[in-house]
Amino acid sequence: MADPKGFLTTGREVARTRPVASRVKDWDEVYVPGSLLPIISKQAGRCMDCGVPFCHNGCPLGNLIPEWNDYAYRGDWAAASERLHATNNFPEFTGRLCPAPCESACVLGINQPPVTIKNVEVTIIDKAWEAGLVTPQPPQRLSGKTVAVIGSGPAGLAAAQQLTRAGHTVAVYERADRIGGLLRYGIPEFKMEKRHLNRRIEQMRAEGTKFRTEIEIGRDIEADKLRNRYDAVVIAAGATTARDLPVPGRDLNGVHQAMEYLPLANKVREGDLTTAPISAAGKHVVVIGGGDTGADCVGTAHRQGAASVTQLEIMPRPGDDRPAHQPWPTFPMTYKVTSAHEEGGERVYSVSTTHFEGDEDGNVAWLHLIEVEFVDGKLTPKPGTEQRIPAQLVTLAMGFTGTDRENGLVGQFGLELDARGNIVRDADYATNVDGVFVAGDAGRGQSLIVWAIAEGRAAARGVDRYLTGESTLPYPVRPTDRALAV
Repeated sequence: MADPKGFLTTGREVARTRPVASRVKDWDEVYVPGSLLPIISKQAGRCMDCGVPFCHNGCPLGNLIPEWNDYAYRGDWAAASERLHATNNFPEFTGRLCPAPCESACVLGINQPPVTIKNVEVTIIDKAWEAGLVTPQPPQRLSGKTVAVIGSGPAGLAAAQQLTRAGHTVAVYERADRIGGLLRYGIPEFKMEKRHLNRRIEQMRAEGTKFRTEIEIGRDIEADKLRNRYDAVVIAAGATTARDLPVPGRDLNGVHQAMEYLPLANKVREGDLTTAPISAAGKHVVVIGGGDTGADCVGTAHRQGAASVTQLEIMPRPGDDRPAHQPWPTFPMTYKVTSAHEEGGERVYSVSTTHFEGDEDGNVAWLHLIEVEFVDGKLTPKPGTEQRIPAQLVTLAMGFTGTDRENGLVGQFGLELDARGNIVRDADYATNVDGVFVAGDAGRGQSLIVWAIAEGRAAARGVDRYLTGESTLPYPVRPTDRALAV
Protein backbone atom coordinates (compact mmCIF):
# COMPACT_ATOMS: atom_id res chain seq x y z
CA MET A 1 0.00 0.00 0.00
CA ALA A 2 1.54 3.25 -1.16
CA ASP A 3 0.30 5.69 1.48
CA PRO A 4 -1.84 4.13 4.25
CA LYS A 5 -3.48 7.48 4.94
CA GLY A 6 -3.48 8.84 1.41
CA PHE A 7 -7.20 8.39 0.82
CA LEU A 8 -7.90 10.19 4.11
CA THR A 9 -5.54 13.14 3.72
CA THR A 10 -5.53 13.80 -0.03
CA GLY A 11 -8.48 14.91 -2.13
CA ARG A 12 -9.08 13.96 -5.74
CA GLU A 13 -7.29 16.16 -8.26
CA VAL A 14 -7.37 15.71 -12.03
CA ALA A 15 -5.32 17.00 -14.95
CA ARG A 16 -5.71 20.69 -15.72
CA THR A 17 -7.02 21.71 -19.13
CA ARG A 18 -5.80 24.68 -21.15
CA PRO A 19 -8.01 27.80 -21.20
CA VAL A 20 -10.93 27.44 -23.58
CA ALA A 21 -10.15 30.68 -25.40
CA SER A 22 -6.74 29.41 -26.47
CA ARG A 23 -7.38 25.71 -27.06
CA VAL A 24 -10.27 26.20 -29.49
CA LYS A 25 -7.80 28.01 -31.74
CA ASP A 26 -5.67 24.89 -32.23
CA TRP A 27 -5.97 21.11 -32.42
CA ASP A 28 -3.50 20.20 -29.69
CA GLU A 29 -4.61 18.03 -26.78
CA VAL A 30 -6.66 20.01 -24.30
CA TYR A 31 -4.57 19.22 -21.20
CA VAL A 32 -1.80 21.45 -19.93
CA PRO A 33 1.45 19.64 -20.84
CA GLY A 34 3.21 18.31 -17.76
CA SER A 35 0.40 19.31 -15.41
CA LEU A 36 -0.12 15.79 -14.12
CA LEU A 37 3.36 14.90 -12.93
CA PRO A 38 3.50 17.23 -9.88
CA ILE A 39 0.24 15.81 -8.49
CA ILE A 40 0.25 12.22 -9.68
CA SER A 41 2.30 10.74 -6.83
CA LYS A 42 -0.18 11.92 -4.22
CA GLN A 43 -3.11 10.87 -6.38
CA ALA A 44 -1.68 7.37 -6.80
CA GLY A 45 -1.18 7.32 -3.03
CA ARG A 46 -4.95 7.59 -2.56
CA CYS A 47 -5.26 3.96 -3.73
CA MET A 48 -6.26 1.80 -0.76
CA ASP A 49 -4.80 -1.49 -2.10
CA CYS A 50 -8.15 -3.12 -1.37
CA GLY A 51 -8.31 -6.76 -0.37
CA VAL A 52 -10.75 -7.21 -3.26
CA PRO A 53 -9.85 -4.52 -5.82
CA PHE A 54 -13.10 -4.02 -7.69
CA CYS A 55 -11.28 -1.76 -10.16
CA HIS A 56 -9.89 -4.99 -11.68
CA ASN A 57 -13.41 -6.13 -12.50
CA GLY A 58 -14.50 -2.67 -13.60
CA CYS A 59 -11.71 -2.66 -16.21
CA PRO A 60 -12.41 -4.97 -19.17
CA LEU A 61 -8.65 -5.51 -19.45
CA GLY A 62 -8.31 -6.57 -15.82
CA ASN A 63 -5.58 -3.96 -15.31
CA LEU A 64 -3.40 -4.46 -12.22
CA ILE A 65 -4.30 -1.02 -10.93
CA PRO A 66 -3.24 -1.14 -7.26
CA GLU A 67 0.16 -2.46 -8.30
CA TRP A 68 1.01 0.28 -10.75
CA ASN A 69 -0.52 2.88 -8.45
CA ASP A 70 2.03 1.83 -5.82
CA TYR A 71 4.93 2.05 -8.29
CA ALA A 72 3.75 5.45 -9.53
CA TYR A 73 3.54 6.72 -5.95
CA ARG A 74 7.17 5.69 -5.47
CA GLY A 75 8.29 7.10 -8.82
CA ASP A 76 9.38 3.70 -10.16
CA TRP A 77 8.23 4.29 -13.72
CA ALA A 78 9.95 1.21 -15.14
CA ALA A 79 8.12 -1.15 -12.80
CA ALA A 80 4.87 0.77 -13.26
CA SER A 81 5.19 0.52 -17.04
CA GLU A 82 5.88 -3.22 -16.85
CA ARG A 83 2.75 -3.79 -14.76
CA LEU A 84 0.70 -1.55 -17.05
CA HIS A 85 1.80 -3.36 -20.20
CA ALA A 86 1.16 -6.76 -18.63
CA THR A 87 -2.54 -6.33 -19.40
CA ASN A 88 -2.78 -3.44 -21.89
CA ASN A 89 -0.99 -3.08 -25.22
CA PHE A 90 -1.82 0.58 -25.63
CA PRO A 91 -2.28 2.42 -22.31
CA GLU A 92 -1.64 5.80 -23.94
CA PHE A 93 -4.85 5.25 -25.94
CA THR A 94 -7.03 4.16 -23.03
CA GLY A 95 -5.47 6.74 -20.70
CA ARG A 96 -6.73 9.45 -23.04
CA LEU A 97 -9.93 7.99 -24.50
CA CYS A 98 -11.43 5.47 -22.10
CA PRO A 99 -14.37 6.66 -19.92
CA ALA A 100 -12.70 4.81 -17.02
CA PRO A 101 -15.20 2.23 -15.76
CA CYS A 102 -12.42 1.28 -13.34
CA GLU A 103 -12.97 4.54 -11.47
CA SER A 104 -16.69 3.81 -11.15
CA ALA A 105 -15.74 0.49 -9.54
CA CYS A 106 -13.11 1.98 -7.20
CA VAL A 107 -13.89 0.98 -3.59
CA LEU A 108 -12.98 4.49 -2.43
CA GLY A 109 -15.77 5.71 -4.71
CA ILE A 110 -18.43 4.21 -2.45
CA ASN A 111 -18.43 7.34 -0.30
CA GLN A 112 -15.61 9.55 -1.66
CA PRO A 113 -14.36 10.70 -5.06
CA PRO A 114 -12.53 7.70 -6.57
CA VAL A 115 -8.84 7.43 -7.35
CA THR A 116 -7.81 9.23 -10.56
CA ILE A 117 -6.85 5.92 -12.16
CA LYS A 118 -7.02 7.20 -15.73
CA ASN A 119 -4.66 10.10 -15.02
CA VAL A 120 -2.19 7.81 -13.27
CA GLU A 121 -2.28 5.44 -16.24
CA VAL A 122 -1.50 8.08 -18.85
CA THR A 123 1.28 9.56 -16.72
CA ILE A 124 2.96 6.16 -16.39
CA ILE A 125 2.97 5.48 -20.11
CA ASP A 126 4.03 9.00 -21.06
CA LYS A 127 6.95 8.75 -18.62
CA ALA A 128 7.81 5.32 -20.02
CA TRP A 129 8.00 6.64 -23.57
CA GLU A 130 10.01 9.64 -22.41
CA ALA A 131 12.51 7.38 -20.63
CA GLY A 132 12.88 4.98 -23.56
CA LEU A 133 11.26 2.13 -21.65
CA VAL A 134 8.86 1.17 -24.46
CA THR A 135 10.83 -0.87 -26.97
CA PRO A 136 9.99 -3.44 -29.67
CA GLN A 137 9.49 -7.01 -28.45
CA PRO A 138 10.06 -9.22 -31.49
CA PRO A 139 9.47 -12.95 -31.07
CA GLN A 140 12.44 -15.18 -30.29
CA ARG A 141 11.36 -17.63 -32.98
CA LEU A 142 8.79 -17.84 -35.76
CA SER A 143 6.02 -20.41 -35.80
CA GLY A 144 5.74 -20.66 -39.56
CA LYS A 145 2.04 -19.76 -39.31
CA THR A 146 0.47 -16.75 -40.98
CA VAL A 147 -2.45 -14.58 -39.85
CA ALA A 148 -4.39 -11.82 -41.60
CA VAL A 149 -6.02 -9.15 -39.45
CA ILE A 150 -8.78 -7.17 -41.13
CA GLY A 151 -9.03 -3.70 -39.59
CA SER A 152 -6.44 -1.59 -37.81
CA GLY A 153 -8.45 -0.07 -34.98
CA PRO A 154 -7.62 -0.88 -31.36
CA ALA A 155 -8.98 -4.44 -31.55
CA GLY A 156 -7.06 -5.25 -34.73
CA LEU A 157 -3.84 -3.67 -33.50
CA ALA A 158 -4.02 -5.48 -30.15
CA ALA A 159 -4.66 -8.85 -31.84
CA ALA A 160 -1.88 -8.25 -34.35
CA GLN A 161 0.69 -7.29 -31.73
CA GLN A 162 -0.10 -10.27 -29.53
CA LEU A 163 0.03 -12.72 -32.43
CA THR A 164 3.27 -11.23 -33.76
CA ARG A 165 4.88 -11.58 -30.36
CA ALA A 166 3.70 -15.21 -30.27
CA GLY A 167 5.83 -15.84 -33.36
CA HIS A 168 3.23 -15.80 -36.11
CA THR A 169 3.66 -13.78 -39.29
CA VAL A 170 0.90 -11.17 -39.21
CA ALA A 171 -0.38 -8.80 -41.88
CA VAL A 172 -2.91 -6.09 -41.03
CA TYR A 173 -5.25 -5.00 -43.82
CA GLU A 174 -6.79 -1.52 -43.65
CA ARG A 175 -9.12 -0.03 -46.26
CA ALA A 176 -8.17 3.57 -45.40
CA ASP A 177 -4.94 5.19 -46.54
CA ARG A 178 -3.39 5.11 -43.05
CA ILE A 179 -3.30 2.65 -40.19
CA GLY A 180 -5.38 3.29 -37.07
CA GLY A 181 -9.07 2.89 -37.89
CA LEU A 182 -11.21 5.16 -35.71
CA LEU A 183 -8.11 6.10 -33.72
CA ARG A 184 -6.84 7.74 -36.90
CA TYR A 185 -9.93 9.11 -38.57
CA GLY A 186 -12.62 9.12 -35.88
CA ILE A 187 -10.94 10.50 -32.76
CA PRO A 188 -10.19 14.23 -33.08
CA GLU A 189 -6.64 15.42 -32.59
CA PHE A 190 -7.58 17.43 -29.50
CA LYS A 191 -8.52 14.20 -27.73
CA MET A 192 -5.46 12.23 -28.82
CA GLU A 193 -2.64 13.57 -30.94
CA LYS A 194 -1.75 11.08 -33.65
CA ARG A 195 1.91 10.98 -32.66
CA HIS A 196 0.88 8.54 -29.93
CA LEU A 197 -0.60 6.24 -32.55
CA ASN A 198 2.31 6.65 -34.96
CA ARG A 199 4.97 5.54 -32.52
CA ARG A 200 2.98 2.42 -31.57
CA ILE A 201 2.70 1.51 -35.23
CA GLU A 202 6.46 1.92 -35.60
CA GLN A 203 6.99 -0.32 -32.57
CA MET A 204 4.78 -2.97 -34.18
CA ARG A 205 6.64 -2.70 -37.49
CA ALA A 206 9.92 -3.23 -35.64
CA GLU A 207 8.43 -6.34 -34.04
CA GLY A 208 7.55 -7.76 -37.44
CA THR A 209 3.90 -6.87 -38.04
CA LYS A 210 3.17 -6.03 -41.69
CA PHE A 211 0.68 -3.34 -42.67
CA ARG A 212 -1.30 -3.17 -45.91
CA THR A 213 -3.31 0.02 -46.48
CA GLU A 214 -5.95 0.94 -49.07
CA ILE A 215 -7.02 -2.70 -49.41
CA GLU A 216 -10.62 -3.60 -48.65
CA ILE A 217 -11.31 -7.28 -48.12
CA GLY A 218 -14.38 -8.29 -50.07
CA ARG A 219 -13.70 -5.80 -52.83
CA ASP A 220 -9.97 -5.49 -53.52
CA ILE A 221 -9.24 -9.03 -52.32
CA GLU A 222 -11.91 -11.70 -52.25
CA ALA A 223 -12.46 -13.45 -48.94
CA ASP A 224 -11.68 -16.95 -50.20
CA LYS A 225 -8.35 -15.83 -51.63
CA LEU A 226 -7.39 -14.27 -48.31
CA ARG A 227 -8.49 -17.39 -46.46
CA ASN A 228 -6.37 -19.59 -48.75
CA ARG A 229 -3.34 -17.34 -48.34
CA TYR A 230 -3.32 -17.31 -44.52
CA ASP A 231 -3.61 -19.97 -41.85
CA ALA A 232 -6.08 -17.85 -39.86
CA VAL A 233 -8.01 -14.60 -40.23
CA VAL A 234 -9.07 -12.13 -37.53
CA ILE A 235 -11.91 -9.78 -38.46
CA ALA A 236 -11.67 -6.53 -36.50
CA ALA A 237 -13.48 -4.31 -38.95
CA GLY A 238 -15.60 -2.52 -36.36
CA ALA A 239 -19.30 -1.70 -36.28
CA THR A 240 -19.38 0.82 -39.09
CA THR A 241 -23.04 0.79 -40.14
CA ALA A 242 -24.25 4.11 -38.79
CA ARG A 243 -27.80 4.51 -37.49
CA ASP A 244 -29.68 6.84 -39.82
CA LEU A 245 -32.53 9.31 -39.29
CA PRO A 246 -35.23 8.66 -41.89
CA VAL A 247 -37.22 11.89 -41.62
CA PRO A 248 -38.31 14.34 -44.32
CA GLY A 249 -35.42 16.49 -45.50
CA ARG A 250 -32.72 13.92 -44.67
CA ASP A 251 -31.40 14.19 -48.24
CA LEU A 252 -30.79 17.96 -48.02
CA ASN A 253 -27.23 19.19 -48.49
CA GLY A 254 -25.52 19.70 -45.15
CA VAL A 255 -26.98 16.67 -43.34
CA HIS A 256 -24.18 14.18 -42.76
CA GLN A 257 -23.27 11.18 -40.70
CA ALA A 258 -20.69 12.00 -38.03
CA MET A 259 -18.20 9.64 -39.67
CA GLU A 260 -18.52 11.61 -42.90
CA TYR A 261 -17.68 14.79 -41.03
CA LEU A 262 -15.01 13.89 -38.46
CA PRO A 263 -12.45 12.14 -40.72
CA LEU A 264 -12.15 15.20 -42.93
CA ALA A 265 -10.92 17.33 -40.04
CA ASN A 266 -8.31 14.68 -39.28
CA LYS A 267 -7.23 14.61 -42.92
CA VAL A 268 -6.61 18.35 -42.72
CA ARG A 269 -4.40 17.71 -39.70
CA GLU A 270 -2.55 14.98 -41.63
CA GLY A 271 -1.84 17.49 -44.41
CA ASP A 272 -3.97 15.76 -47.04
CA LEU A 273 -6.39 18.70 -47.30
CA THR A 274 -6.00 22.43 -46.80
CA THR A 275 -9.60 22.83 -45.66
CA ALA A 276 -12.30 20.31 -44.82
CA PRO A 277 -14.93 19.88 -47.59
CA ILE A 278 -17.53 19.63 -44.83
CA SER A 279 -16.86 22.45 -42.40
CA ALA A 280 -18.72 24.19 -39.59
CA ALA A 281 -17.07 27.55 -40.27
CA GLY A 282 -19.63 30.35 -39.80
CA LYS A 283 -22.56 27.93 -39.64
CA HIS A 284 -25.26 27.09 -37.14
CA VAL A 285 -24.41 23.48 -36.30
CA VAL A 286 -26.74 20.86 -34.83
CA VAL A 287 -25.37 17.57 -33.55
CA ILE A 288 -27.97 14.82 -33.11
CA GLY A 289 -26.81 12.34 -30.50
CA GLY A 290 -25.54 12.90 -26.98
CA GLY A 291 -22.68 10.36 -26.78
CA ASP A 292 -18.94 10.59 -27.22
CA THR A 293 -19.13 10.81 -31.02
CA GLY A 294 -21.53 13.72 -30.67
CA ALA A 295 -19.12 15.44 -28.28
CA ASP A 296 -16.34 14.93 -30.84
CA CYS A 297 -18.50 16.72 -33.41
CA VAL A 298 -19.12 19.55 -30.94
CA GLY A 299 -15.41 20.07 -30.25
CA THR A 300 -14.56 19.90 -33.95
CA ALA A 301 -17.25 22.47 -34.82
CA HIS A 302 -15.88 24.86 -32.19
CA ARG A 303 -12.40 24.66 -33.71
CA GLN A 304 -13.74 25.21 -37.22
CA GLY A 305 -15.41 28.44 -36.11
CA ALA A 306 -19.09 27.53 -35.94
CA ALA A 307 -21.56 30.38 -35.40
CA SER A 308 -23.43 28.21 -32.87
CA VAL A 309 -23.47 24.59 -31.77
CA THR A 310 -26.52 22.74 -30.43
CA GLN A 311 -26.46 19.11 -29.37
CA LEU A 312 -29.74 17.19 -29.24
CA GLU A 313 -30.46 14.05 -27.22
CA ILE A 314 -33.73 12.12 -27.31
CA MET A 315 -33.30 10.74 -23.77
CA PRO A 316 -33.79 12.80 -20.58
CA ARG A 317 -30.82 14.54 -19.00
CA PRO A 318 -28.96 12.09 -16.73
CA GLY A 319 -28.66 12.96 -13.06
CA ASP A 320 -25.50 14.24 -11.43
CA ASP A 321 -25.38 11.36 -8.95
CA ARG A 322 -25.32 7.59 -9.42
CA PRO A 323 -28.90 6.29 -10.00
CA ALA A 324 -30.27 3.86 -7.42
CA HIS A 325 -30.72 1.16 -10.08
CA GLN A 326 -27.04 1.43 -11.10
CA PRO A 327 -25.33 0.78 -7.76
CA TRP A 328 -21.60 0.63 -7.12
CA PRO A 329 -19.51 -0.92 -8.68
CA THR A 330 -21.45 -0.73 -11.97
CA PHE A 331 -20.70 1.95 -14.55
CA PRO A 332 -23.44 4.56 -14.00
CA MET A 333 -25.17 6.78 -16.52
CA THR A 334 -24.54 10.24 -15.06
CA TYR A 335 -24.35 13.73 -16.50
CA LYS A 336 -20.90 14.32 -18.00
CA VAL A 337 -19.28 17.51 -19.18
CA THR A 338 -16.50 16.74 -21.65
CA SER A 339 -13.80 19.18 -22.69
CA ALA A 340 -15.85 19.88 -25.84
CA HIS A 341 -18.89 20.85 -23.77
CA GLU A 342 -16.75 23.16 -21.65
CA GLU A 343 -15.98 25.09 -24.82
CA GLY A 344 -19.55 26.22 -25.38
CA GLY A 345 -22.73 25.30 -27.19
CA GLU A 346 -26.13 24.22 -25.93
CA ARG A 347 -27.26 20.73 -24.93
CA VAL A 348 -30.97 19.97 -25.31
CA TYR A 349 -32.51 16.79 -23.86
CA SER A 350 -35.79 14.95 -24.38
CA VAL A 351 -36.31 16.13 -27.95
CA SER A 352 -36.84 14.31 -31.24
CA THR A 353 -36.22 15.62 -34.76
CA THR A 354 -39.37 15.60 -36.89
CA HIS A 355 -37.97 16.96 -40.17
CA PHE A 356 -35.43 19.23 -41.84
CA GLU A 357 -36.28 22.35 -43.82
CA GLY A 358 -34.12 23.56 -46.67
CA ASP A 359 -33.52 26.77 -48.58
CA GLU A 360 -34.12 27.38 -52.27
CA ASP A 361 -30.73 25.85 -53.15
CA GLY A 362 -31.43 22.53 -51.44
CA ASN A 363 -29.28 23.21 -48.39
CA VAL A 364 -30.50 22.47 -44.90
CA ALA A 365 -31.54 25.66 -43.10
CA TRP A 366 -33.78 24.64 -40.21
CA LEU A 367 -34.32 21.65 -37.97
CA HIS A 368 -37.81 20.99 -36.60
CA LEU A 369 -38.09 19.17 -33.29
CA ILE A 370 -40.59 18.24 -30.62
CA GLU A 371 -40.23 17.45 -26.95
CA VAL A 372 -40.73 13.83 -25.91
CA GLU A 373 -41.50 12.05 -22.65
CA PHE A 374 -41.88 8.50 -21.43
CA VAL A 375 -45.51 7.31 -21.39
CA ASP A 376 -46.07 3.67 -20.41
CA GLY A 377 -42.41 3.02 -21.03
CA LYS A 378 -42.38 4.53 -24.53
CA LEU A 379 -40.99 7.85 -25.74
CA THR A 380 -43.99 9.87 -26.82
CA PRO A 381 -44.17 13.34 -28.43
CA LYS A 382 -45.64 16.13 -26.29
CA PRO A 383 -48.25 18.05 -28.31
CA GLY A 384 -47.74 21.79 -28.54
CA THR A 385 -43.93 21.65 -28.00
CA GLU A 386 -42.88 21.85 -31.65
CA GLN A 387 -40.15 24.35 -32.53
CA ARG A 388 -37.51 24.93 -35.15
CA ILE A 389 -33.89 25.92 -34.74
CA PRO A 390 -31.37 27.17 -37.33
CA ALA A 391 -29.26 24.37 -38.79
CA GLN A 392 -26.85 24.89 -41.66
CA LEU A 393 -24.80 21.80 -40.82
CA VAL A 394 -26.27 18.72 -39.15
CA THR A 395 -24.24 15.74 -38.01
CA LEU A 396 -25.88 12.44 -37.08
CA ALA A 397 -24.09 10.82 -34.15
CA MET A 398 -26.68 8.27 -33.06
CA GLY A 399 -24.49 5.20 -32.84
CA PHE A 400 -23.95 2.17 -35.04
CA THR A 401 -26.07 -0.87 -35.84
CA GLY A 402 -23.48 -3.52 -36.66
CA THR A 403 -20.66 -4.38 -39.00
CA ASP A 404 -20.60 -3.33 -42.66
CA ARG A 405 -22.77 -5.72 -44.66
CA GLU A 406 -22.37 -3.94 -47.99
CA ASN A 407 -18.68 -4.45 -48.79
CA GLY A 408 -18.94 -8.20 -49.41
CA LEU A 409 -16.82 -9.32 -46.46
CA VAL A 410 -19.68 -10.89 -44.49
CA GLY A 411 -21.26 -12.56 -47.50
CA GLN A 412 -18.04 -13.81 -49.08
CA PHE A 413 -16.81 -15.40 -45.87
CA GLY A 414 -20.26 -16.82 -45.21
CA LEU A 415 -20.38 -15.35 -41.71
CA GLU A 416 -23.38 -15.74 -39.46
CA LEU A 417 -24.85 -12.56 -37.95
CA ASP A 418 -26.94 -12.16 -34.83
CA ALA A 419 -30.16 -10.15 -34.55
CA ARG A 420 -28.17 -6.96 -33.90
CA GLY A 421 -26.04 -7.27 -37.03
CA ASN A 422 -22.90 -8.46 -35.22
CA ILE A 423 -20.77 -11.38 -36.35
CA VAL A 424 -21.55 -14.46 -34.24
CA ARG A 425 -18.59 -15.99 -32.39
CA ASP A 426 -17.99 -18.53 -29.65
CA ALA A 427 -16.01 -18.27 -26.40
CA ASP A 428 -12.75 -18.61 -28.38
CA TYR A 429 -13.85 -15.70 -30.62
CA ALA A 430 -14.15 -18.15 -33.53
CA THR A 431 -16.88 -17.60 -36.12
CA ASN A 432 -18.90 -20.27 -37.90
CA VAL A 433 -16.16 -20.38 -40.57
CA ASP A 434 -13.14 -22.54 -39.73
CA GLY A 435 -10.04 -20.45 -39.06
CA VAL A 436 -11.89 -17.13 -39.06
CA PHE A 437 -12.13 -15.20 -35.79
CA VAL A 438 -13.71 -11.88 -34.84
CA ALA A 439 -12.77 -9.27 -32.24
CA GLY A 440 -14.01 -5.87 -31.14
CA ASP A 441 -17.09 -4.04 -32.33
CA ALA A 442 -17.59 -6.32 -35.34
CA GLY A 443 -18.57 -9.10 -32.94
CA ARG A 444 -19.47 -7.22 -29.78
CA GLY A 445 -21.30 -4.27 -31.23
CA GLN A 446 -20.50 -0.62 -30.64
CA SER A 447 -18.50 -0.39 -27.43
CA LEU A 448 -15.53 1.18 -25.65
CA ILE A 449 -11.88 1.30 -26.73
CA VAL A 450 -10.91 -0.66 -23.63
CA TRP A 451 -13.26 -3.47 -24.65
CA ALA A 452 -11.77 -3.44 -28.17
CA ILE A 453 -8.24 -3.96 -26.83
CA ALA A 454 -9.44 -6.62 -24.40
CA GLU A 455 -11.21 -8.50 -27.19
CA GLY A 456 -8.20 -8.20 -29.48
CA ARG A 457 -6.02 -9.80 -26.82
CA ALA A 458 -8.54 -12.54 -26.11
CA ALA A 459 -9.08 -13.31 -29.79
CA ALA A 460 -5.31 -13.52 -30.29
CA ARG A 461 -5.17 -16.25 -27.67
CA GLY A 462 -7.93 -18.13 -29.46
CA VAL A 463 -6.09 -17.87 -32.77
CA ASP A 464 -2.78 -18.91 -31.20
CA ARG A 465 -4.41 -21.99 -29.70
CA TYR A 466 -6.10 -22.80 -33.03
CA LEU A 467 -2.76 -22.64 -34.81
CA THR A 468 -0.57 -24.41 -32.26
CA GLY A 469 -2.89 -26.44 -30.05
CA GLU A 470 -2.16 -24.36 -26.95
CA SER A 471 -1.37 -20.78 -25.99
CA THR A 472 0.56 -18.94 -23.32
CA LEU A 473 -0.72 -15.54 -24.42
CA PRO A 474 -2.35 -13.65 -21.54
CA TYR A 475 -5.93 -12.50 -21.83
CA PRO A 476 -8.34 -10.52 -19.63
CA VAL A 477 -9.85 -12.62 -16.85
CA ARG A 478 -13.04 -11.14 -15.42
CA PRO A 479 -16.20 -12.87 -14.13
CA THR A 480 -18.37 -11.14 -16.72
CA ASP A 481 -16.09 -11.87 -19.69
CA ARG A 482 -16.77 -14.26 -22.48
CA ALA A 483 -13.34 -15.47 -21.45
CA LEU A 484 -11.56 -18.41 -22.97
CA ALA A 485 -11.71 -21.70 -21.14
CA VAL A 486 -8.40 -22.61 -19.55
